[in-house]
Amino acid sequence: MLRILIIAVIAVSAFSAEAATGCVSYYSRKHDLYYSRCASEVRAFRRENPCPSTGLTTGRCPGYVVDHIKALVCGGADNPANMQYQTIEDAKAKDRWEEKCEAK
Repeated sequence: MLRILIIAVIAVSAFSAEAATGCVSYYSRKHDLYYSRCASEVRAFRRENPCPSTGLTTGRCPGYVVDHIKALVCGGADNPANMQYQTIEDAKAKDRWEEKCEAK
């Protein structure tokens, strides 16, 4: 019973930390590594870089996504210096060749 309680406390603590920071951890089975993506980093990028289609720093950005210049699974950092706006079409094409990267 104590073991279940400890596991539950750990799970709730992890969920609370995730909710507080806006960061979510992922595991890439293909690259055998963990990486995290933080919504706060994307918001920081958007504050400094207006949307190409609307010129706004908040709200939707039709036709564009915020993409990492060097993919997280390829060893890129999750910070605004490693982010750029990309058209949805270009982002999909980039995602296809990023699957072949070598994690560093």
